[in-house]
Amino acid sequence: MPLLTTELVSEGQHIDARSMPEAADFLLDGQLAAIEAVRSAIPALSIGAEKMASAIRTGHSIHYAAAGSSGLMALADGSELRGTFGIPTDRIHIHMAGGVPVDGYMPGDTEDDEEAVAQFAGKIATGDVVIVLTASGTTPFALEVARAAQRNGAFVIGIANNPGTPLLAISDVPVCISTPSEVIAGSTRLGAGTAQKAALNLMSTLMGIVLGHVYSGEMVNVIADNAKLVRRAVGIVTRIAGVSEDAAEAAITQTGGQVKSAILVATGCTPARASDLLTQNGGHLGPCLASLSSIQTNTSN
Repeated sequence: MPLLTTELVSEGQHIDARSMPEAADFLLDGQLAAIEAVRSAIPALSIGAEKMASAIRTGHSIHYAAAGSSGLMALADGSELRGTFGIPTDRIHIHMAGGVPVDGYMPGDTEDDEEAVAQFAGKIATGDVVIVLTASGTTPFALEVARAAQRNGAFVIGIANNPGTPLLAISDVPVCISTPSEVIAGSTRLGAGTAQKAALNLMSTLMGIVLGHVYSGEMVNVIADNAKLVRRAVGIVTRIAGVSEDAAEAAITQTGGQVKSAILVATGCTPARASDLLTQNGGHLGPCLASLSSIQTNTSN
């Protein structure tokens, strides 16, 4: 079997034969080339985002599954969905081969452990979306997760960095991010990992937009559970509703920290009416504000 692209040595002078600044430039060029490789996957990532949004909207879950560096990329993306977009934590599941490391040790043999999938496969249900990542596209753990997910009626988004590999062949939405060979052969925590992180960021952010959790470039479904995010929430309400910080804080208090509802309350709604409007408009703030603006215009006339 020919070597996968992610296992090949980069052409030209090897990184260890360069000066420190030259080596850094070489590394950065590799990262930039890996990021650029994501562009061709945008159509597939857009489909994946729609599927993720549909799962959340209909009460289902999103699962991330991977081993090694890919698992860390999955962990980084999935762990941010609650804070950024208010996705409930019980709707996000992260399955990492060998478990999430609590120190600097990640055993390599766990990526070959197909039997470990049985420990969580029962949590994957019909209607769920399962995002499976593997740079090689051949990792046994990842492939078995994809197969188990499909047996359970879930929708599989497979992300791999080598074309024509088994994961892409069995995925409902194959996402091929064909990154160049690594500057250190086989070290997929570099270019391939960067590309995977970017791809996951794109897909989950698009999901947030589809769900109506972004308005005017603001994260209007943010969970404000620390001082920084409370300040951010106040700023969001202030800017969008066009009110003072005091009024924004009062609206946030009235709505129990729900930023979308607070924006509507700050523009003249009662909390109950704000909740009703958001329900009627599928959680999208724009149509709610347009409705209020229309009512205010008619009243003034």
